[in-house]
Amino acid sequence: MGFAHSLEVWQGGALIGGVYGVALGAAFFGESMFSRRSDASKIALAWLVHRLRAGGFALFDTQFLTPHLASLGGIEISRASYRAQLARALQGVASFAPPGYPPEPSAGAVISGMMQRSTQTS
Repeated sequence: MGFAHSLEVWQGGALIGGVYGVALGAAFFGESMFSRRSDASKIALAWLVHRLRAGGFALFDTQFLTPHLASLGGIEISRASYRAQLARALQGVASFAPPGYPPEPSAGAVISGMMQRSTQTS
């Protein structure tokens, strides 16, 4: 149905990190991330943020703020602000795979032999 999405980081045929979540309207709810290699989850999160911006997402809910997320630009907002942003985002339209956005990075976007691949499940 296109609600659940994962973004994976691969190196040499091995899955080394990733993040997954659920998209509703123009809101994305991050559920979990993992690393099997140092900083692989940071690479996954950076690609995810880029992809969400390209697709027109208005809200990225990470559930709670950790030092890791704060180091990557995450901020905590008030409950009232969250509810207002959530209401607007749920009415919005966004795409995890916007037209013209490549599912695989270009050769120039591969970082130290690592690449991201996105998959979609329902």
